Amino acid sequence: MPPTATPIRLRPAVAEALAWGRPVVALETTLIAHGLPRPDNLALAHELEQIVRDEGGMPATVGVIRGEPIVGLTESELERIATGAEVPKLSVRDLGPAAARGSDGATTVASTALLASRVGIRVFATGGLGGVHRDARETWDESADLTTLSRTPIGVVCAGVKSILDIGATLERLETLNVTVIGYRTLRFPGFLVADSGFAIDWSVETPREAADVIKAQLHDGGVVIGNPVAPEDQLDPEMHWRVLDEALAAARDQGIRGKAITPFLLDFFRTHTDGASVSVNLNLVRANARLATQIAAAI
Repeated sequence: MPPTATPIRLRPAVAEALAWGRPVVALETTLIAHGLPRPDNLALAHELEQIVRDEGGMPATVGVIRGEPIVGLTESELERIATGAEVPKLSVRDLGPAAARGSDGATTVASTALLASRVGIRVFATGGLGGVHRDARETWDESADLTTLSRTPIGVVCAGVKSILDIGATLERLETLNVTVIGYRTLRFPGFLVADSGFAIDWSVETPREAADVIKAQLHDGGVVIGNPVAPEDQLDPEMHWRVLDEALAAARDQGIRGKAITPFLLDFFRTHTDGASVSVNLNLVRANARLATQIAAAI
């Protein structure tokens, strides 16, 4: 990191775990600040950290407090992110302005991966990746998650990319960017709220140790996406999923919703038109990803 860059504060317990070679798992804060209503968001943050501890690991929740990037938020800092009135979502490009202004912020997949990797964390658990939006031919709308992972050596356990995105185009971009994609016990790329997105992938692993071996074997500074599909019994009913998705996309077009506004709009549409079932699925898959990520970190 350049000497003029804003330093990253590492929580002492996380630093100690890294020094002793204990498994450490990074967790993001965008889900906490923007993904769930209060007080469910803070309860989930605590639950995810406890899942990591129960699996023998050290949780390192990442966020920005008063402009300072922190890997391993304290209890009071986590509560500050979860209960703040308007906590901005910070991707990699936003870290500098947030630091200069002394702003709080919730880190996205991209910024969480970057900050965690900078301090030596090898594994990160999240819900779903960002990707290429369905109207990208006109808007050029593509998540910074993809380009950041192309140059960040970290394993990201996720349930695929959000199904509201163009999954096929996202997989093509990941290939172009040399981001390794593997399935956990599957050769079908997960579809976030459903187990199968409809797209095949080339590689799979059967155990956390095999996933750890892939991360350790990387020959370049790119990331490894480990697609952990939601359990079939926990997934959103596939027929309902694709029907609601079509309705949501049509509603977004009719209302002229584009850019940054489209993802929260579509996710909220799913929540209301599945009577909250999509939120339940989201919670289950995030829990499963935290558990698997810790097992992989332990194997590393």
